[in-house]
Amino acid sequence: VQLQASGGGLVQAGGSLRLSCEASGRTFRTFMMGWFRQAPGKEREFVGAITPSGGSTRYADAVKGRFTISRDKAKNTMYLQMNSLKAEDTAVYYCAADPRWVTISVVSQVHSWGQGTQVTVSS
Repeated sequence: VQLQASGGGLVQAGGSLRLSCEASGRTFRTFMMGWFRQAPGKEREFVGAITPSGGSTRYADAVKGRFTISRDKAKNTMYLQMNSLKAEDTAVYYCAADPRWVTISVVSQVHSWGQGTQVTVSS
């Protein structure tokens, strides 16, 4: 399973950024997809996830209402639209894939990881 994340960068607080995660075709069609983040000195934490159809999503409380996950089947790509960014959103963001909805949010059980992309929010 190959995942390629991109789109990170430096943004001011209150701004927006969109991350992308491109997956292999089979993975994208059948796996749950998710985003995690890891801030310096902290453990990796769940951000949100989406089902293969895109019909269901769920989010961590810290990002609910500000972040939106979507997926484009034609491009085999998942997105994380981040709005109203805060300094505490600064982290390396990772995309993930897993065949099960119950485990896509569990760091220790995620099937596959993409490389991280750095998001820095300046206050």
